[in-house]
Amino acid sequence: MSIESNYLAINRQSWNSRTDSHLKSEFYDVAGFIKGKTSLNDIELALLGDVNGKTILHLQCHFGQDTISLNRLGAEVTGVDLSDKAIESAKQLAAETNSTADFICCDVYDLPNHVTGQFDIVYTSYGTIGWLPDLEKWAKVVSTHLKAGGRFVFVEFHPVVWMFDDNFEKIGYSYFNSGAILQSESGTYADKTAAIMLENVTWNHSLSEVVGSLMNNGLEISSFEEFDYSPYNCFNNAIEYEPRKYRIAHLDNKIPMVYSLVAQKKDNS
Repeated sequence: MSIESNYLAINRQSWNSRTDSHLKSEFYDVAGFIKGKTSLNDIELALLGDVNGKTILHLQCHFGQDTISLNRLGAEVTGVDLSDKAIESAKQLAAETNSTADFICCDVYDLPNHVTGQFDIVYTSYGTIGWLPDLEKWAKVVSTHLKAGGRFVFVEFHPVVWMFDDNFEKIGYSYFNSGAILQSESGTYADKTAAIMLENVTWNHSLSEVVGSLMNNGLEISSFEEFDYSPYNCFNNAIEYEPRKYRIAHLDNKIPMVYSLVAQKKDNS
């Protein structure tokens, strides 16, 4: 069986294997989260605006911290993830925090077989699309589940970041989607010393591929920004130059690390 045909099983196992380490990590600070700390960053909060009373579909939600954070802001939220271990943990976390967020375990592409409704907002962020081979299919799912006039709010690591090797010393990968990338790693971004070995299948996606796929599926880009920092300390050789803002030490502010966009579904009525 080829890597591409088996990528779902490989990646599901990867995320199942890392969930326990993530739950215990300082990176995710579950204890602080349970006490009321939000997991949302300034970038996405500014784009989301007031979500009180809104319905939100959160794609690739991991174990649900952002989903629950959005619910705490008054939204009716459904989180979706491929990892059954992560979704099980999300449901436990929701119960522990008295959250009414719902969670569904499925592949993003299969979501229309699990959810029939449409939402005011579809949201996804940080390290999501790299796990998906086909952005046209992804954008179609986003459009299918957005109400006419609804907004897609998206924050993601910049594709320039994924061109580098792990230590940001040389260009190791194409900026463009040139096929599946199979990698093995020891530990995980949230705990690099965790005693786990992971196999991952990922794809690099250029900005034109992202924007083009959304435009091809009835979405109009209304906001686009690039940022010279990451709000997460998840890369090698990173330093915190301001609170919760990290850059690669030897690259300083020379590369984009994150981008954000908002797209609106056309109202053709």
